[in-house]
Amino acid sequence: MTASHLREEVKNRVREASDIVQVIGEYVELKKAGSRLTGLCPFHAEKTPSFSVNPQGQFFHCFGCGESGDVFSFLMKYNRLTFPEALKEVARRYQIDLPEPKLSDEDRKRIRERDVLYRVNEEAAAIYQQYLAQSPVAEKARAYLSDRGVSADMMHSFRLGYAPDPSDAGWTFITSGLQRLRLPIADIERAGLAVRNDRGGWYDRFRDRVLFPILDMTGRVVAFGGRILGDGQPKYMNSPETPVFDKSRLLFGLYQHRDGIRACRRAIVVEGNFDLLLLAAHGFDNVVAPLGTALTSHHVRSLRGYCDEVVLLFDGDSAGLKAAMRSIPFFLAEQVDARVALLPPEHDPDSLVREQGADGIHRLVDGSAPLAEFAYDYLVKQHGMTLEGKNRIALELQEIVAAASDPMQRSLMTAHFSEMLGIPRAQFAEGMQRQGKGVRESSRPARLSIAQLPRKQRQLVDFLVYYPEFLDELLAGGLEEVVAADPVSEIITCLRQLAEEGIPSPDRLLSMLPEQSSERAYVAELLIAGGQVNEDGGVQEARLMLDELLQWLRAEKKQKEGAALMQCINEAQRTGDHDLLMKLLRQKQEMGKNT
Repeated sequence: MTASHLREEVKNRVREASDIVQVIGEYVELKKAGSRLTGLCPFHAEKTPSFSVNPQGQFFHCFGCGESGDVFSFLMKYNRLTFPEALKEVARRYQIDLPEPKLSDEDRKRIRERDVLYRVNEEAAAIYQQYLAQSPVAEKARAYLSDRGVSADMMHSFRLGYAPDPSDAGWTFITSGLQRLRLPIADIERAGLAVRNDRGGWYDRFRDRVLFPILDMTGRVVAFGGRILGDGQPKYMNSPETPVFDKSRLLFGLYQHRDGIRACRRAIVVEGNFDLLLLAAHGFDNVVAPLGTALTSHHVRSLRGYCDEVVLLFDGDSAGLKAAMRSIPFFLAEQVDARVALLPPEHDPDSLVREQGADGIHRLVDGSAPLAEFAYDYLVKQHGMTLEGKNRIALELQEIVAAASDPMQRSLMTAHFSEMLGIPRAQFAEGMQRQGKGVRESSRPARLSIAQLPRKQRQLVDFLVYYPEFLDELLAGGLEEVVAADPVSEIITCLRQLAEEGIPSPDRLLSMLPEQSSERAYVAELLIAGGQVNEDGGVQEARLMLDELLQWLRAEKKQKEGAALMQCINEAQRTGDHDLLMKLLRQKQEMGKNT
């Protein structure tokens, strides 16, 4: 067996063992719609679901942005993985042993680096967690957590740990512990747990801190967040970014709270890890927190797959107000409904829930202000309603409106804000255009070239997609001569290659077609609409359809040949080539006898 055949066999074995609905369902809320499932696309902003998953064919397709593919394609795009990494991840989920792949040196190095980082972080989390739970030295950390209302069960569910003070356990507590597990110091340093000193040695990054393991959406530890117990600075510290940790894409608590968010269809965003933990201790299982950074478009997009609404529960001080304002364009661009609930000046989530209980948080969240109203009120307080103030407010509101990706939303906000400011709607819109941020034309997907083919040719392409095993008979019947369009040629080329590797199938054809191509989009839409094919009992029906198509192909081929012959006859007559003319006329006569 050749290397390519072995690779395809392994890929197909893993794909057949996996459940694409289960995998994608961890990232996207899917709902049954006939024989398929639909949800909001995780790859572009939308409010109406256009993302579809076909469980029979084991592939997905978005009718909005055109993304499509199999379970590997989804994980590669969503988690920014290479194909070998995606293959390995699916195999891991379904306990499938993989043969040692033949990878490029670059792929092998990247996979090794990521695997080692996962192991370093996992081992560190276990050491920190055990130390918090069992070490007498960690009693002050346990007491600190207990005093703040964090139970032992909560410590366990969030895998909390403790990095001891150097005066108690030395400067290389975790570094030495990981080295004893035969983990190289270079990898411990790359994970951000060890820092090189001026003398060429290392010391632990986290010291005298309660540690929060940060998990990706597969549940693997990728980094840590630490809260200092004493008076040192910084108060909070996160691991540096690594090949497995990008703080702009991960939200603390989303892995643990994804089911709770799905159940209530609302996510509450707080500013810090402890805010989240203490709300969770009072029964809030739908809270997430950014990792020491402002909210990003990636954060908002990741939440869109789990809920219908996001509430920003931020401090009412200047920093909290600015953080809420900075996040507004991302919610508008990603078409995610959001509201803002500002804490009273004297409170943070911990103190408010202690004083007023869970009901106090619920009242604040339920009374939160929609983004548009919050933005307007904030700007009025900032600039006032003088002539100059209105001008500044209008300029900032125009920037906010321009960020909205939905034309209807932009139109409504333009009308709303212009009325509130007493500015004619046309003038408000004109101001946006002067800034180069006018209303954008809604992007419409280009028409698919296959869809422009005549009906009978499209029918032939559809049959070929559903029943690729009949390719040879259709080719012999004149397929390439009759249907010479480039997209059809692309499909034929892929099917020929698949036939060399084994029996071609619709889902394998889909994965082979170029991403973002019109051919791939057409095939995906066809399969999504048509459901499962090649079911038992359908062979006879397929054969009848094939016979009909072959009959049409032969007729079309003969017609094309006749038209070409007539063109040659006319040319011979025009040039006065009598011998050639007689020869061509005899050919035409023979063709007529065989009709």
